[in-house]
Amino acid sequence: MKTFVLMAGGTGGHLFPAMALAQELIRRGHKVELMTDHRVASYGGDFPASQVHIVPSATPSLRNPFKFVTGGFRILRGIAVAFGKLSRIKPDAVIGFGGYPTFPPFVAASLLGIPGILHEQNAVMGRANRALGRFADMLAMSFSETRFADTLNLEKVVTGNPVRDRVRAVATTPYPALTPDGPIRLVIFGGSQGARAVSEIVPSAMALLPDSLRPRLRIVQQCRADDLDQVAETYRQAKINVELAAFFTDLPERIAGSHLVIGRSGASTIAELTVLGRPSILIPLPGSLDADQKNNALVVEAAGGGWIAEQATLSPQSLATRLATLLTDPATLTQAADAARALGQPRAVEKLADLAEMLSGKNIEVDPRS
Repeated sequence: MKTFVLMAGGTGGHLFPAMALAQELIRRGHKVELMTDHRVASYGGDFPASQVHIVPSATPSLRNPFKFVTGGFRILRGIAVAFGKLSRIKPDAVIGFGGYPTFPPFVAASLLGIPGILHEQNAVMGRANRALGRFADMLAMSFSETRFADTLNLEKVVTGNPVRDRVRAVATTPYPALTPDGPIRLVIFGGSQGARAVSEIVPSAMALLPDSLRPRLRIVQQCRADDLDQVAETYRQAKINVELAAFFTDLPERIAGSHLVIGRSGASTIAELTVLGRPSILIPLPGSLDADQKNNALVVEAAGGGWIAEQATLSPQSLATRLATLLTDPATLTQAADAARALGQPRAVEKLADLAEMLSGKNIEVDPRS
């Protein structure tokens, strides 16, 4: 049995793949502990680790000298705290999933000579991972083309981004045939931190669709609790069949049964859509750091697995026009589904676990081209 410490920022995009890896390593008989920040209670309260360690961290701010100094001291304190914890745990390897809370413990692990892997979920290297590159032994990437990865002088392996067990369980579900008069199943959601734009624009676009399409729609939409009443009223007036909730526990199964998905383009969303092989209209979150969602969406669009809709220029009319075209063209949707699936990495968690075991001393052959 080996001991692994996973390190991740406290939001869904970082914690979900770390959670998937933890489950796989535990299945293989290993011990897993987690180092993160206080937000873990919101996004990873059920993280399968024998122990969760909250380590001080901060987001550097060059614009505010006071925050820069206090943040620097907090990061140094985090390194010291993590150094002490890691000295007691004595892990065989550490795996960092990005986000600034990864920085102090990953640096501490390097100072202790503990081998480490960085995992990048997005199509562009995050700032924390870029800064940590000099301390890592290996970089595991979700996409073969990852911006800024070529600036790091370390071994790189494309593993993909691990997805939840529930996603993998329905990953082989065939794309459902879209018949001329049959139901059209759409899934709409806005990401782990919500998306008011999705709640406002998408229902209004559905209401503008022609009479030949609206009665056929079977919509599942996940939206903010504050928006539920307004969204429900828009659909009611348009006489559209919809199921609304602030959260669906069975979202992977619903996506697997859908003809088209509309949502953000965060790393976990892209990983799940491509593993499930479902076409999508992607609305990148504007203003996201390093335009990570835009870069993720560009990869999917370039592969033919979906279409980008920029929020700045998105309107109910423009979205309705695109939907009317796609929903009357089953061949295009089927081709996009195939392209999305070809981009997916359903064995990402096994590949990443293999790397972790290899780095910890197990004799496992890993093909860097896989």
